[in-house]
Amino acid sequence: MRQEGTTLTELLVVVGLIAIVAGMAIPSFMNLNSRTQVRCVAEEIASELRLAKQLALTNHDRVRVLVDLDQRALITQLVRSGLTHHVYRYSDKNLIIEEPSAGSEILFHPSGRSATATTVHIRGQEGQSQKLTVSITGRVSIL
Repeated sequence: MRQEGTTLTELLVVVGLIAIVAGMAIPSFMNLNSRTQVRCVAEEIASELRLAKQLALTNHDRVRVLVDLDQRALITQLVRSGLTHHVYRYSDKNLIIEEPSAGSEILFHPSGRSATATTVHIRGQEGQSQKLTVSITGRVSIL
């Protein structure tokens, strides 16, 4: 009579192999997760800047995006009326946005052009980074 099944030793070997593979995969997954989060925030900020450009074109008004590093927010305002159109908060994202190269205000003219060319650096906790640029023509790019 033949018995089939696994022994305790075989079961422990399989569990050990699974633990080794998981131990190797988890750091890579965490790094991927952090990179993805940085990329997603870069996309969201680029979208906010493109919205500001579109608002300037639509309302025939200058639109400014204030990068508030203390509040960890981007504030989109119509200049003539002084109204705040939108606030994007990134405080819960565990990311750091460095002050833009042209200062904390990104200004779009009614023509859609930017007042100055600007670069924004976004950094994750594990060293991942992403760079956004706003050209003088108003084009927003993620590098």
